[in-house]
Amino acid sequence: MKSNSDLIELLKENEVIKFGKFRLSSGIESHYYVDMKKAITNPRILGEVAEILSGKINKMCVDRVAGPALGAIPIVTAVSLYSGLPMIMIRKAKKDYGTTNLLEGDLEKGDLVVVFEDVTTTGNSLLTAIEAVLENGGNVEKAFVVVDRAEGAIDNLGEKGIILEPLVSVNDLK
Repeated sequence: MKSNSDLIELLKENEVIKFGKFRLSSGIESHYYVDMKKAITNPRILGEVAEILSGKINKMCVDRVAGPALGAIPIVTAVSLYSGLPMIMIRKAKKDYGTTNLLEGDLEKGDLVVVFEDVTTTGNSLLTAIEAVLENGGNVEKAFVVVDRAEGAIDNLGEKGIILEPLVSVNDLK
């Protein structure tokens, strides 16, 4: 299995962290940006992430893997293909046409779902995605993030009873 240190080196080589002045999705201004879209569109990095995450979830009795649109969908797809587990895509909001589903993919009541995210700051968008799974009958005990910005996500999810395990901390990339 690939290691987190291999992933850290790949992320550094591909200059995933950028320095300057950035506004994050949380509204916070930051002097650095973790460009995970650059990372997850790179097949070598995405493959490594899928291998690491699949190894971690193979030790659990997971029924499904899930993640919020847009950033987590390539990760969830890759892990689903690598692990053979069915996936669920979580929309940011219900669409107003077609099935109007918030979740795309089959979810049975009581299914244990592991939720993935590409990068977390406070964890609010990940919590919203997890709440969607819970409201639709799934169970979530653990979530994984590729890069955690170390700005409260682990504690915020922990307060809700969810373990958040980052593969990499932003401090590993600086």
